Amino acid sequence: MKLSIQTTREDQRIAWLAALAITIHIAESALPSPIPGIKPGLANIITIICLMQYGWRCAAWVATLRVLVGSILLGTFLSPSFVLSMSGAMASVIVLGLACRLPVEFSAVGYSLLAAMAHMSAQFFVAYSLFIPHQGLFHLLPILITVAIVFGIGSGIIANHILNRLREQQIES
Repeated sequence: MKLSIQTTREDQRIAWLAALAITIHIAESALPSPIPGIKPGLANIITIICLMQYGWRCAAWVATLRVLVGSILLGTFLSPSFVLSMSGAMASVIVLGLACRLPVEFSAVGYSLLAAMAHMSAQFFVAYSLFIPHQGLFHLLPILITVAIVFGIGSGIIANHILNRLREQQIES
């Protein structure tokens, strides 16, 4: 008996976008970091583009697959870095889902900033709760939040630029 799984166009789109996000995630893991765990989060650009082009469901799948498959490929699956990455991704997906339901429309920068803040906040509190339950960790929080704001705005600007280019291409075709 031959088992056949039918895929939809949306499945293929999610797979392609997840592969792109995973590639960026892996490439970014090779970047040096002045503070352990601090990364620009460039793969989140793909999540924001997914959200604004295809909706929350696509963005949630891409973010989840990026962390899951990326951690397997990097050899960090079920490690503390995986737990932190997945908690940040899930927090940002939840916040993006809530933001999509608000009566106000956010820009790519707005969504990216919300996602970055949720991501960093979740990672911080998971790190504090599970790995480093020391009050001294709170001294890093202002630095971490500042970095999240800067990277969130930067990623949002890049996502906005890409979305504008995609719209221009759609108009031309």
